[in-house]
Amino acid sequence: MKLYEFQGKALFREAGIPVPKGTVCTAGDTGGLFAPSVVKAQVLSGGRGKAGAVQIVETRDEASRAAEAILSMTLRDEPVRAVLVEEKAKILKEYYLAVTFDGEAGTPLFIASASGGMDIESVADQTPERILKVPVDALWGPTDYKIRAMCDFLGYGDRREFASLVRALWRLFREKDAVLVEINPLVATESGLVALDSKIEIDSDAEGRQKALFDRFRDEQARITGRRDEGGQDTITYVPLDGDVGLISDGAGTGMLSLDLIRDFGGSAADFCEMGGLTSPEVMYSAMDQVFTKAPGIKSLLVVLIGGFNRMDEMAEGIVRYLEEHPTSVPLVVRLCGTMEEEGKTIMRRAGLAVYDDLRTAVSDAVRFAKGA
Repeated sequence: MKLYEFQGKALFREAGIPVPKGTVCTAGDTGGLFAPSVVKAQVLSGGRGKAGAVQIVETRDEASRAAEAILSMTLRDEPVRAVLVEEKAKILKEYYLAVTFDGEAGTPLFIASASGGMDIESVADQTPERILKVPVDALWGPTDYKIRAMCDFLGYGDRREFASLVRALWRLFREKDAVLVEINPLVATESGLVALDSKIEIDSDAEGRQKALFDRFRDEQARITGRRDEGGQDTITYVPLDGDVGLISDGAGTGMLSLDLIRDFGGSAADFCEMGGLTSPEVMYSAMDQVFTKAPGIKSLLVVLIGGFNRMDEMAEGIVRYLEEHPTSVPLVVRLCGTMEEEGKTIMRRAGLAVYDDLRTAVSDAVRFAKGA
């Protein structure tokens, strides 16, 4: 589960990691705006600074205009529905500090750099020697000498303060079952180190142990987005891509084949959305909702279903119900076959929706519709 910046900073505050004072505002509630301040879009994607979604303001009127402009933005297909308004910090130096997992070694890994900020990715690509990676024991965590090594690498003068922050970061990572806790930038100020940003992702497989935490953050996110993500109720895998043909499949193999065919017919997929496992009308409905919400610019939607254990009449029910509740002008191309196939086709046709028998024809039409042909 990915957290918004303000949610991550709430965890930082609880862990004893210094953060600026701030408040969250939405389009319908901007009473908490103040200045001078920094107004920042609250989205789960990155690239806010370069997109102009982080603005420094000096007056209340500037704050109001900045909030209005940012709340009208869409960043990487994600509409901005909230902003975090924070006090400005007098920055003496910017750093990067994170703890995650080393996928190959299977151990926790601290990452530190004295080149924090928006261009940390280019630092990693062009000057990797400016980034320090420190593996730590999952049981013992960062030892004193490893913390000193990170502090010296960053060139920060107060080892005791830095050690306190690193240990707090480690406790948060471990106790909340996180897979990533990132501060970029971590800044030196006249009063000490302050986390100016947060990026936290909690392991979705830990929901059983962290139920209260998941419920808390889902409730907060629902108040912002207007809909609640129920997480573990389905097995949907969603991967955003760069094209304009939306794609939903009921299996990874089917999905990968469909991706190849979309490319073969000269199209480009907007996503890879695979429902996985045993599905239901509710999962089908959720998959439709995810694609239309996360890829609002699609020009056609291809749904490829092969019923083994899954029933095509239930898949059709989910599709029809979603379209009844969310009418759209986006052309829909559905290819289904397998268990309860004829019943599913009957449901689709009664709703006035076309259904395809041949996969190649379905993909060809989805690409053609996306091109406006």
